[in-house]
Amino acid sequence: MRTSSPHELISAVTAAPDAISLFRRTSTRLRRHVPFDAALWRATDPVTGLTTAPVLVENLSEGGCAAYWECELLEENVNLFRDLSRAAVPVAGLRASTGDRPRMSALYQKFMRPRNLEDELRAVFRVGGRPWGMLSLFRERGRRPFDDDDTLLLSRLSGPLAQRLRSYAQPAALPVAGNAGGPGLLVFDTDAALTSINARARQLLAEMPPSAGLPTPFGIDVPAWILSTALSAQTSADARIRVRSRTGGWLICHGTCLRDPDGRITSTAMVIEPAKASEIAALVIAAYELSPREADITRLIAGGLATRDIADRLHLSPHTVRDHVKTIFDKVGVTSRGELVAKLFVEYTEPATAENTVRVFG
Repeated sequence: MRTSSPHELISAVTAAPDAISLFRRTSTRLRRHVPFDAALWRATDPVTGLTTAPVLVENLSEGGCAAYWECELLEENVNLFRDLSRAAVPVAGLRASTGDRPRMSALYQKFMRPRNLEDELRAVFRVGGRPWGMLSLFRERGRRPFDDDDTLLLSRLSGPLAQRLRSYAQPAALPVAGNAGGPGLLVFDTDAALTSINARARQLLAEMPPSAGLPTPFGIDVPAWILSTALSAQTSADARIRVRSRTGGWLICHGTCLRDPDGRITSTAMVIEPAKASEIAALVIAAYELSPREADITRLIAGGLATRDIADRLHLSPHTVRDHVKTIFDKVGVTSRGELVAKLFVEYTEPATAENTVRVFG
């Protein structure tokens, strides 16, 4: 058994200034311990588990994006990310999971085999019960399959990578994005091809950091996280993600199915609009590592409740509430209730400084 140490990898994780740098640095070092031929790194919305920005694609050409997401979201596939998010070990290899019969996987048949890829090792980066990122590593035909040592190393990285991704969601002193102009609207057919878009959607897509996405007849590329959310809407009622804009605010992307009189899905509508404070409350609370009880107290503070009222609502003593409030202040780095509410629910994150989808070869 190999004894690869994750210490070098963890040091790269803690030093990365932003998510795309995190993916790049970790990938470079990870390849020394777990060789791979192609990879797909992505952040996820920790509330819904769907892909959001940024995405790093390594040695995978354009053209298979839709097939990849269809296999993950619409097929009875092997090692689904939503299952790994809840598994005891959030890492699994395709050939190991199928008893060396990768053809059991829709992803293998529709995405991997046409690209000469023979095995996949996928991981969920999770902490506090929430997924903050995901990874697919691929090996080409003729290479040895991923083994238990590879799985163990990635499982040791899951928590540190999730913690670092979570840290990027902590708010900075920036104003909430306005909602002038109304929502953006995109319409996709059942194959996730864009069929209609309004001017506001073009404007809001332009506020997202640059992304190499799926080309469309409208002269714009649809980012991977938009496509995956549109596909997810066909099976999930909560097809919603939060994406940081280049101006530092948050955008909400929400997909919903449109049906004919017989109940058949005819298309998917995607609404994009600047986020309200309530839309990102769960995300920023998680970013500060607040416990469920601390999160409850924070929401009640935001609602204007006094200590005695909070104690009555939660069946706690006022002394216990005051202890929780002190801990919350320490975690968030504030000294008053007003600062707490402003930092968590009014001021969002620092501007994203990195590209959100990057495709590299070599």
